[in-house]
Amino acid sequence: MGKKGKKEKKGRGAEKTAAKMEKKVSKRSRKEETFMYNELYIYSIRKDTWTKVDIPGPPPRRCAHQAVVVPQGGGQLWVFGGEFASPDGEQFYHYKDLWVLHLATKTWEQIRSTGGPSGRSGHRMVAWKRQLILFGGFHESTRDYIYYSDVYTFSLDTFLWSKLSPSGPGPTPRSGCLMAVTPQGSIAIYGGYSKQRVKKDVDKGTQHSDMFLLKPEEAGEGKWTWTRINPSGVKPTPRSGFSVAMAPNHQILFFGGVCDEEEEESLEGSFFNDLYVYDAARSRWFTAQLKGPKSDKKKRRRGKVEEQEGATEQENGATGAPEPLEVIKEVVAEDGTVITIKQVLAPSGLVPQAPPKPEDSAVEASSAGQEPCPRSNAMLAVKHGLLYVYGGMFEAGDRQVTLSDLYCLDLHKMEEWRTLVEMDPKSQEWLEETDSEEDSSSDEEGAEGGDKDQEEDSSEDSAEEGADPQHPEVAPGEQYEEYLSRTEQYWLKLARNHMGPDAKEKKVLKVAQAMAKAFIDDAVQDIAQAKH
Repeated sequence: MGKKGKKEKKGRGAEKTAAKMEKKVSKRSRKEETFMYNELYIYSIRKDTWTKVDIPGPPPRRCAHQAVVVPQGGGQLWVFGGEFASPDGEQFYHYKDLWVLHLATKTWEQIRSTGGPSGRSGHRMVAWKRQLILFGGFHESTRDYIYYSDVYTFSLDTFLWSKLSPSGPGPTPRSGCLMAVTPQGSIAIYGGYSKQRVKKDVDKGTQHSDMFLLKPEEAGEGKWTWTRINPSGVKPTPRSGFSVAMAPNHQILFFGGVCDEEEEESLEGSFFNDLYVYDAARSRWFTAQLKGPKSDKKKRRRGKVEEQEGATEQENGATGAPEPLEVIKEVVAEDGTVITIKQVLAPSGLVPQAPPKPEDSAVEASSAGQEPCPRSNAMLAVKHGLLYVYGGMFEAGDRQVTLSDLYCLDLHKMEEWRTLVEMDPKSQEWLEETDSEEDSSSDEEGAEGGDKDQEEDSSEDSAEEGADPQHPEVAPGEQYEEYLSRTEQYWLKLARNHMGPDAKEKKVLKVAQAMAKAFIDDAVQDIAQAKH
């Protein structure tokens, strides 16, 4: 009975510790929140389903990293860098670690190699022959920031980093640019974003629209040259946050993005859902426009005869050019907020921009069907001649909305977008606490406040409180991010046990990270007091 009683007290003590730390979380000021993930999902094209794959020892949670797939070793996914921010925004840092997921054995491995890029996010990385090539990015701290234009290579044979020093005038420092390997073996760089300080506490952002080629020199191995190019055709308007993929014919696909209009006290973004193609062989940009489904064309031919029989249809036919079609979606959040997404689609026969000449474009005619809504930072992939667009984000007023919808487009037919997964209002991710969440947090605080009074009045509870479980120790000199990376699964389990199986994963994550932060802060304070 004695042992059992101790175990029960210890367990209840752990619950009280979790409750206290959860209370600390809920008392924080209502700041905009960011949630990071390190989950791995696989989409089955054949089954049209997503599957979460749990593999032990993944990289720590992050965003704005780069991932590249190569065929070596039965298939590998390489991941470098990125950034981490705690939900409350109090912790922020950049990674400079390199990881590989062995697809054949489904195992993660961290590759420790010196001489690589500094910690950064927003960089770009591609596979070139038997190397990874990395360009640009940025690093930001509480005091300052820096953008990069450096180039590194990582050998997939020797597992060694090398910094390149290309000759010729290259791109200015930037992040979020296009980086793709051309059929000719060069590496194309287009656009991107950077900012610079114009006066105290005032920064000016730049949306780049210049383009460069990084070419390997034939004479010497490991020597490269920058060349600035000015392609012809219909170029994308200046923007950042666009997505890139390679088409089956080795043309570069360019989708969406956002153009930020910056004022000293405000920032507003215009989002895009247009699709461009860069033909490296002809050094030409053109817009990819949809033909519309064949069945619709036949209906339109039959419709011309029918329209003449009705006065209303005749009236419609006599108005000249048809008007654009406006499609409106309403997304309702859990707190009742209604976000309206409006799209204006060009009708048959109406092209919003002057189309390129037939010989310069593999795809033409007007768009038809419902397209992905305007967005930035979507994920693009091409498989079996189909272009897939997943997720991304857009802004609605003061809110940022992350998406989980999925579309595909047949690049050979170029007829219309097909929706595979629609926007689900229940799965919308608001990167900001809603009023309902704040209210519920306040209610929890009140309930926990009552429990706290009872705890202080109860000597038995105080004794139980001292019987906290043995948390993972903090190594000498270990920083919070290192400690969290090493012990996160422990704190998640502790938080989940306290909050119950029905708790939202984001809430569990927030509490777990706050528990770890509170523990390491207490440990550091104890060490400091011991020294004095």
